[in-house]
Amino acid sequence: MEQELNTQASRTVLVRIRAALPALRPSERSVAELVLADPSRAAMLSIGDLAEQGGTSTTSVVRFYRKVGYRGYSELRLDLARETARESSASNAPAAIYEDINPSDSLQDIVSKIAFNETMSIADTAQVLDVDKLASAVEVISRSRKIDIFGVGAGGLVGQDLQQKLHRIGLTSFNWPEVHVALTSAALLDGAGVAVGISHSGTTVDTVDFLKAGKEAGATTVAITNHADSPLGRTADIVLSTAARETPFRPGAMGSRIAQMMVVDCLFVGVAQHSYEASISALRKTHAAVQGRKLPRGHGLA
Repeated sequence: MEQELNTQASRTVLVRIRAALPALRPSERSVAELVLADPSRAAMLSIGDLAEQGGTSTTSVVRFYRKVGYRGYSELRLDLARETARESSASNAPAAIYEDINPSDSLQDIVSKIAFNETMSIADTAQVLDVDKLASAVEVISRSRKIDIFGVGAGGLVGQDLQQKLHRIGLTSFNWPEVHVALTSAALLDGAGVAVGISHSGTTVDTVDFLKAGKEAGATTVAITNHADSPLGRTADIVLSTAARETPFRPGAMGSRIAQMMVVDCLFVGVAQHSYEASISALRKTHAAVQGRKLPRGHGLA
């Protein structure tokens, strides 16, 4: 418990709020979403004003800030002000960049907002990713007989990327695009296998069931998710956490994909480094195999 509190305290206020979202009551979640929509403005509101604008009570605001690790409302406001100032200074970004995309935005505004959102998703994920857990995932994947990977939607695309990377260094890995084949494959895993489930919310039923099937078969289970305290996270032996940013116009399928890809890249490089010479040899062979498929320089198509 003490380790969990220390981990939470080391995270920024906005990361802590996003991670807590699935566990919040509807009234508390409305407060959280109001804060995340415009943290600099929320830092200026009294507890009564925040409750009123969130359509809830001051009691719900109190429950909200306690669930994200604060003893008092003033501490929350101070951290919100500090964090928005830090992010703005670090990225040289105007306050308006925190706002969601709106109909009056120019294409340049859209580019700036998306670039900021995805850059901060990567930075936040680097902060919350537990290196010890990453090392554990690297170890079990490196010595596994077979790796089964499954995700739905954007998670499936990220799973495909992980499978292709592992395949290129000679590891037997499969990314299953459909839940029935994923479940049947997971059921055939054993103690020498690994099941990897990818879900931003951690509540996607198919992905949770896949990881449960792998676990029941005896495999080590790994979850890549934004919410460690979710059904997927609680099922997994190892949780690799992301910290993607969501807004109504930029849903998890955008921010989550970027954050998950960063985790996948870290995982892959760790696995490749684990057997460095063999991985380098395999990468050279696979690179050479496709080099001949490229048109020579200066060759145009008729």
